Amino acid sequence: QVQLVASGGGFVQAGGSLRLSCAASGRTFSSYAMGWFRQAPGKEREFVAAISWSGSNTYYADSVKGRFTISRDNAKNTVYLQMNSLKPEDTAVYYCAASRGSNVYTRSTYDYWGQGTQVTVSS
Repeated sequence: QVQLVASGGGFVQAGGSLRLSCAASGRTFSSYAMGWFRQAPGKEREFVAAISWSGSNTYYADSVKGRFTISRDNAKNTVYLQMNSLKPEDTAVYYCAASRGSNVYTRSTYDYWGQGTQVTVSS
């Protein structure tokens, strides 16, 4: 069992930055790939970024490549999402999730989800 708590969301102007954190409970954190998804009002939850259990592989949606960076610290049971050059279209609730599957781009791969943290980017 893994419990995830996301934090770090907030209100920022376009062009600004935020860093999201996702703290995990449980001793098996390092065996999970971790992902970030987001959901804007009226839209489906979409993939944003993911990182392999070791941190050696990272994956990004085209819409955030070059602006967002995912990282993890297995000693702290925490995964991060550094978001730079934010745009109004990045406004959404951001969710972290843990997966033991291989297709990190797919929501159904993930076994555990955090509660979400709101990110609002003004123009």
